[in-house]
Amino acid sequence: MADVEIPPIDALPGWPMPEEQGEWYGLREVETLLRDACAGGRLHHAWLIGGLKGVGKATLAFRLARFILARPDPATAAGEGLHVAPDERVFRQIAAGAHPNLLALRRPWDEKTKRYRTALTVDEVRRIQHFFGSTPGEGAWRICIVDNADELNPNAANALLKMLEEPPRRSLFLLVSNTPGMLLPTLRSRCRKLDLPPLSADAIEAALAAREDAPAGERRMAAELSGGSLRRAILMLQGEGVAIYQQFQQLAATLPEVDYEAVHALADAVSGRGNEDAFSGFIDGVQDWLSRRVRREAEPGGVTPSPAVTGAPLASWADVWDKVALSTRDAEELNLDRKQVVLQIFMTLADATRM
Repeated sequence: MADVEIPPIDALPGWPMPEEQGEWYGLREVETLLRDACAGGRLHHAWLIGGLKGVGKATLAFRLARFILARPDPATAAGEGLHVAPDERVFRQIAAGAHPNLLALRRPWDEKTKRYRTALTVDEVRRIQHFFGSTPGEGAWRICIVDNADELNPNAANALLKMLEEPPRRSLFLLVSNTPGMLLPTLRSRCRKLDLPPLSADAIEAALAAREDAPAGERRMAAELSGGSLRRAILMLQGEGVAIYQQFQQLAATLPEVDYEAVHALADAVSGRGNEDAFSGFIDGVQDWLSRRVRREAEPGGVTPSPAVTGAPLASWADVWDKVALSTRDAEELNLDRKQVVLQIFMTLADATRM
C-alpha cells in the first residue's frame, strides 16, 4: 500500500506556505525595527510574535530567519526591510525545509490517524537540544521557529522554557502566537514581544488580487470583512463566505421584519453535515455585524441597516452578543442542531430591534 502523502499543515489552496512566501503585506515599520536590531547587534535571543491568525506572523518569522541567514553582515546589506529574493540559495533552502541552521517546529504528523496531532509535543521540543548541540553550518546563526506556540502542551512549554533560560550563543528563537496572553508568564518573560496589528483592507485586497480569481467587488468585500486577517479573507473567497454574509446582511437590513423562508434557506446552507467552515464563518459574520452596530460603523458593500437597527440601544446589542456566543458554545459542546442556532439568532435580532 502506497504511503499517504503528508499535506502541508494549515495550507491554503493556491497560496504559499510561510516559508515559501516572498511578499510582506504588513507594516514597513515592523521590518525596519527588526532590521535595525540586526544591524545594531541588539537582536534579542527570543521574540514572541503575536497577533490574530492570518496577519503574517509566521511569514515574518521566516522572513527574518532568511534575512539573518542570507546576510551575515546586515549592517552592509543593500536595500530596505528584510527582503531576500526567491532565487537566492538561502530562500530556496528554507522554502524546501532544507537549511541546516533553521529548525521549524510544528504539530507532528500522526501516522496512525493520518492527521496532524492537536498539540506540539515535548518530543518535538527536544529536537531543539540536538539542533543547537550540532556544529553550525554555513554561518554562525542557528534559528528555531515555533509555529505555533499556542499549541505547546504543558510539558513541551516547560521544556522550551528551560532552553530559553540558557540560550546557546548566537541562537535565535522566534515564537509565533495567536494569543500570547495565554502562554506561560515565565515563557513570555523570556521573550521580547512584537505584536502585529491587523492588516489594512487595502493590503489584503492587493494580496487577493495577485492570487484569487474572483470579481473585484468580492475581493473588496472579503478584505473589508476579514477583520485584518488575510487568511480569513482567502477562506471567505474560496468558500461561500462572502455570499453567505451578503445573504445575512440583506436579511438583517429589514429587521425587525424577518423573511423566515429566506432565513430557513440560509440556515440549511450553513448548518448541514460537513459545513463546519460555513457555520463558523456565519457566526463570525454575525459577531462582526454586532461589533459594527456597537461602534456605529457603516456596513461593507453599502448596505444600509434599517432605522430599527440603527436606533437600537447599545445595551441591546451587548445582550444579543452574549446570547449568540452562548448558543454557539452550546451547539459545539452539546452537539445541538446548528440550524436551530441560526434561526434563534434571527429571532434574537428581531426581538432586539422591536424595542
